[in-house]
Amino acid sequence: MTTILIADDHPLFRDALQRAVLAVMPQVELREAASVQALVELAEQYPHADLLLLDLNMPGAHGFSALAHMRAAFPALPVVVVSAREEPALMRRAIGHGAAAFIPKSATLETIREALVAVFDGEIWLPPGVMAQGTALDPEEEAIARRIAELTPQQYRVLTMVCNGLLNKQIAYELNVSEATIKAHMTAILRKLGAHSRTQAVLIAGRLTLEGRGTPPPADEDEFD
Repeated sequence: MTTILIADDHPLFRDALQRAVLAVMPQVELREAASVQALVELAEQYPHADLLLLDLNMPGAHGFSALAHMRAAFPALPVVVVSAREEPALMRRAIGHGAAAFIPKSATLETIREALVAVFDGEIWLPPGVMAQGTALDPEEEAIARRIAELTPQQYRVLTMVCNGLLNKQIAYELNVSEATIKAHMTAILRKLGAHSRTQAVLIAGRLTLEGRGTPPPADEDEFD
């Protein structure tokens, strides 16, 4: 049976998307997640899943970094971005980051059907009228995506929390680990990103936000330890 993973933090939209997919593919098995962390666990639980429907705005996602992370961690899993954002340039960036399709949340059932059929046929799909030209990323954004893809799931989670402005001690509390463990993760994150400080790491990751720029977090008292 075909298995599709749905990742969206809004329960009403997850339900609506499930109904839409079932209307198009009645025999499909659906599994859902409300955060990137839950999605990673779900993808590990269903290693032979056939497709992922991914919202760009959900807990643990930082722009296109979640897409880059999932494509690296599960390269055999096609990813379809489903988003309320409908700017053509954003859609093309999603394809550049490895998405197989971009479906607007306003799409009709027929459009969803068309997109899913195309993806299962191995094609790249964009909404009618959106040209596929220009999906190549600029070299800097592509390089940053590769660096973020090298992060382990826990390192990626720490980075997203840093991007959300949390200090080391706050991250340690949220993850129920020692502050020393978070400092070790930060050391590895900075090395993999080629950053010299947490602020620089946020600015680097900010190149993958939907707007293409990041906001520096509050300074950590241990930033340069």
